[in-house]
Amino acid sequence: MRVINETNGEVLLTELKEADTFLKRFMGLMFKKGLPSGTGLKIEPCSSIHTFNMKFPIDVLFVSKDHRVLKVITEMKPGKVSAVVKASRYVIEANENEFAGKASVGDLLNFE
Repeated sequence: MRVINETNGEVLLTELKEADTFLKRFMGLMFKKGLPSGTGLKIEPCSSIHTFNMKFPIDVLFVSKDHRVLKVITEMKPGKVSAVVKASRYVIEANENEFAGKASVGDLLNFE
């Protein structure tokens, strides 16, 4: 599944995997060495993340149930915890700089 930023027409990711079970959400990207370029992980439901046991920095989008970007975190280093974003329904995680200049708060996302 591709992730398109409908607001500016940018293709954010060409492949999106989903973590929609307790175990998949719990494991997330822990212990992975990285992601292929253009690939990301959608964690749902989710309003806060951590990067414990991760080996690489990530970019993160917190997104509402109506697919609006609520918060963008770039270059989140391993061993950190994000703030809680109360209205967030899900997050999308990708390699650092994957969303740089391509996504902003208020943007509308589409999935193809």
